[in-house]
Amino acid sequence: MFQEFGKTLIVIGIVITIVGVALFFGSKFGIGHLPGDIVFKKGNFTFYFPLMSSIILSIVLTFILWLFRK
Repeated sequence: MFQEFGKTLIVIGIVITIVGVALFFGSKFGIGHLPGDIVFKKGNFTFYFPLMSSIILSIVLTFILWLFRK
């Protein structure tokens, strides 16, 4: 039981690390500034919601996790 929980925590940690690296270096490759990302600016307030970036990241992570399950 504890081995399965440990494996799950390791996989979650690896996924979080990959997402963190992708977000850190993603701006150099255009991730986060895609068409479909919502940006609302008014005065000194800016609201940014990376909708398209989130969808693409979700598809990529789903595919990667699907490969790991095979």
